[in-house]
Amino acid sequence: MPLHLTGEQIAEFMRFGYVRAVRVLSEQQALEIRKRLEDFERKQGGPLQGSLRHKSHLLFPWLNDLIRGETILDCVEDLYGPDLLCWTTNFFIKEPHDPAFVSWHQDATYWGLSSADVVTAWVALSDSNESNGAMKVIPGSHLREQIPHRDTFAPHNLLTRGQEVAVEVDDCQAVSLNLEPGEMSLHHVRIIHGSPANSSPHRRIGFAIRYMPTYVRQLQGDDSATLVRGVDRFCTFAHEPRPTQDLDPKLVAVHTAVTRRNAQILYTGTGVQAFDAPSSERS
Repeated sequence: MPLHLTGEQIAEFMRFGYVRAVRVLSEQQALEIRKRLEDFERKQGGPLQGSLRHKSHLLFPWLNDLIRGETILDCVEDLYGPDLLCWTTNFFIKEPHDPAFVSWHQDATYWGLSSADVVTAWVALSDSNESNGAMKVIPGSHLREQIPHRDTFAPHNLLTRGQEVAVEVDDCQAVSLNLEPGEMSLHHVRIIHGSPANSSPHRRIGFAIRYMPTYVRQLQGDDSATLVRGVDRFCTFAHEPRPTQDLDPKLVAVHTAVTRRNAQILYTGTGVQAFDAPSSERS
């Protein structure tokens, strides 16, 4: 029996490549995490930028707790079984009236992973709707093989290389995954998805958690991940430590090494030095 998702939701994921809004936190819990984030931003003097948006669960215990959330993991286990790794996390933050956007793309394109058995849990820490740039997906597009992408390095594109699918996408097919604070959507690593700019006066904050079963391997060299449920019988990823305080110097050093290594994987073949690139997201 499924742990949390309904049979209909599991069938929707298999057929269409996504699951719509699932309540995984109370609105109050989501707003508390947002408050912690924004308190940190105020202390550092500005919005979270650069590598701090990537693998942030290695820097902040309250985000490491989130990736281990029972309801989230129950949903992922319903799709991929009981032995699970969190490969990475990314903040996708759009400021009010922000021109930043995410082009139509597939997540798996430059990740170097051996399998498409990877799912993103996109957790809303604010409202995410069509006025402030909610994610949109093309239903069923995950059933296609890997599609060629082209790099644009567009200045307002939140993706690492400004990558976009090198095929025409019919916007009329797109479904907007609107979320309230504390809800999440799930999407398959190969589904074509993207999001427009935030034209509203409100900030949009999403935290994307990338989960995979432990049998998935990294094909581009050494890599690490966080074991969040079950047993890792394959041990192809180094296991990451769990932070006990914000910005613990030892964990900051680990985070720096891990994000630099992963950025090199993501920029393979571009001729661009990973941390000279214009994007702040590394996704």
